[in-house]
Amino acid sequence: MAVLLVRDDREYLLERGETLETDLGVLEVPEDAAAGEVVTTHLDEAFTVRELRGPDCFAHFERTGAPMMPRDIGLVMGHTGVSGGDRVLDAGTGTGVLSAYLGRAGADVVTYERDADFAEVARENMTLAGVDDRVDVRVGDVTAELDALTGESFDVLTLDTEDAATVVARAPDLLAKGGFVAVYSPFVEQTREIVAAAREAGLSDVESLETIQREMDFDDRGSRPSTAGVGHTGYLTFARLE
Repeated sequence: MAVLLVRDDREYLLERGETLETDLGVLEVPEDAAAGEVVTTHLDEAFTVRELRGPDCFAHFERTGAPMMPRDIGLVMGHTGVSGGDRVLDAGTGTGVLSAYLGRAGADVVTYERDADFAEVARENMTLAGVDDRVDVRVGDVTAELDALTGESFDVLTLDTEDAATVVARAPDLLAKGGFVAVYSPFVEQTREIVAAAREAGLSDVESLETIQREMDFDDRGSRPSTAGVGHTGYLTFARLE
């Protein structure tokens, strides 16, 4: 698994054994580098080793588009209760941040990405996150694989694709009893289709949420939510198979 080398406001994500070259000098990351250890460049400049955490995946993964935000990932994990031993079917891999979080929680993930180049980047990101043994990145359109996947009994479906409603309609064929569907969608119209598909499929506890988060500003005059941006990301729909 990769580690972070941190110094003040600088952070570098590297594999153990890799070489870091900066204006502060050159150093080879020790193969046995441990969290909290201080390593130095040939110019005797110090960096602290930090173990990779979920938010670091979001910050440092190579990106092939806009990844799911940590606040949305938190809702997905909180509403589905995904944990070690669960099997997750994911679609719309993209950068792979959600898959990495799920894998680091101990779930086994099968994730579909239509773009072969994006999938290759996602695989490299899974290796960096140390979850390449738990996250299977496949190239293809999940809607074309539904018949083959039927009966595999996934505990959670996570979807971030424009045709998510098609997959939701087949959720009873894919989910274990008590399993959850979680869908991220950027538009209200798409969200409405997903809700309709979930209800038509007989899923229960169908719920849609808009995710908005605002930072707080604190100064000498007082405290209030920041006026810089609305903080909207998208809509999350959850449902469950009884």
